[in-house]
Amino acid sequence: MASCATYRQDLERARAHYDKNEYEPALALFRVLEPDMDSFSDGELAQYAYSRGMTDYRLASLVTAGASVADPKQGYRSNSRHWLAFAKAVEDKTPGGLSADEIARLKEALVDLNHDVYGGGEVASDADVKVPAKGDKSDKADKPRKPAKTDKTDD
Repeated sequence: MASCATYRQDLERARAHYDKNEYEPALALFRVLEPDMDSFSDGELAQYAYSRGMTDYRLASLVTAGASVADPKQGYRSNSRHWLAFAKAVEDKTPGGLSADEIARLKEALVDLNHDVYGGGEVASDADVKVPAKGDKSDKADKPRKPAKTDKTDD
């Protein structure tokens, strides 16, 4: 029973860091807790995943995008999306772990994060759409051509 109390205490400490905008120590504690997620109740699991996801989300807003292959901002956003989706799945299966405000923030963050994967859903204006005039054959240049047939004979 003492070990369960330790997990809960670490979760509470991580949440306290998050609440004080101390995201780096919060994330460090969340990472330490990850192997012990199976010790949490469903409500604690939803809280863990939500808090971890929101911590990554906040950290992503604080770092500048990297120019290298390993972009830390994108890494935080990707992890955030994973953990927030996990929190949503737990909350959908066993409601009550997250408050109404947390659920609203979770949904809003997921909409933002899903733009990274599915695109922003921008709508083209009429000025952006070129409609060819009747009889205009200029759009044919965009169509793939069939390869020309050649007569090859083996000599």
